[in-house]
Amino acid sequence: MVVRIKDIAEKANVSMATVSLVINGKPGIGEKTREKVLRIAKELNYRIPDSLYREKMGNGTIRFLKIAKHAHTVNRDHEVFIADYTDGLSREATINGYGLEINTFKTSNIAELVDTVKHLGQKAIIALGTELDFKDIEHFERLKIPVVFIDTYFDFFNYDFIDMNNIDAVLKIIQHFVENGHQEIGFLRSPVKVRNFRLREIGYKNALRHFQIPYNEKYVFSVDSTIDGAYSDMLQILKKGVKPPRALFSTNDIIAYGCIKALKERGFSVPEDISIIGFDDLPLSAVMEPPLSTLKVSKTRIGKIAMKHAIIRIEEMSKMPAEKVLVGGMLICRKSVKSVKQPD
Repeated sequence: MVVRIKDIAEKANVSMATVSLVINGKPGIGEKTREKVLRIAKELNYRIPDSLYREKMGNGTIRFLKIAKHAHTVNRDHEVFIADYTDGLSREATINGYGLEINTFKTSNIAELVDTVKHLGQKAIIALGTELDFKDIEHFERLKIPVVFIDTYFDFFNYDFIDMNNIDAVLKIIQHFVENGHQEIGFLRSPVKVRNFRLREIGYKNALRHFQIPYNEKYVFSVDSTIDGAYSDMLQILKKGVKPPRALFSTNDIIAYGCIKALKERGFSVPEDISIIGFDDLPLSAVMEPPLSTLKVSKTRIGKIAMKHAIIRIEEMSKMPAEKVLVGGMLICRKSVKSVKQPD
């Protein structure tokens, strides 16, 4: 399909004259509008002169660090949502004329990693903090350039952290179960030391308290955070004769996939016997049987916000206090939850 200026204008909610000025590099358009039009044009594969994207080239490189400290979460199973982060980072870097370089590090020696990066030459660093802990973050203080962390946050550090609002997100999940009549709601947790996982467990307990549902430890199941590991661990739990509750919240979609496989193998049906909600809205969730209800937080948006923060720190030499940004999510309702409400 041929993309026209009219198509870009409609999607950007601006006039065709505005689009024309932008794609021809003419003055008189605000920076935010210009960025929006260029981004949408790129999304629609409209051919824009390369010079428009290179106006600020020479500003340097911003480096994205994919850090797999123990690889329980930053691994092949999770590559899709990491790609969404990268997409958001790349879009924002391109629009602002910065180069984006991506490096993957599989190491638990974060001090050595920081020493390596220090000599690569970049204007700022955006680090995937999924598997990093408090002490790991401390090592980045040796860098004298802006550093922004995504997929985690910590207090007491003078860095920008862009993460998802786990506590609020889990409340939406538990509320959906409650609205469908569920009062026995279990939790598929992971023992892996990931801050977001821990926050989701806190969110689960807080939400139960909010809806005045007693916390029952026998409804909390600890499994690995990979598909195969979650399947194997859940299968062993079920073989011991454990009967899960009628509803289960899973720390993420990956764990849900493995546990659903184990549940089906042991004769449980989803959602007839057990309702399940995941977290992340990975592509497989929409096509599995049954399609998995899950909580979606835009990783692309998180990537874009992180890049905006990095660029502000570079260009304005910002001395403002660090910002912790929590991005909200929305519940995607599919067919893995059954209503057990009694008729009035």
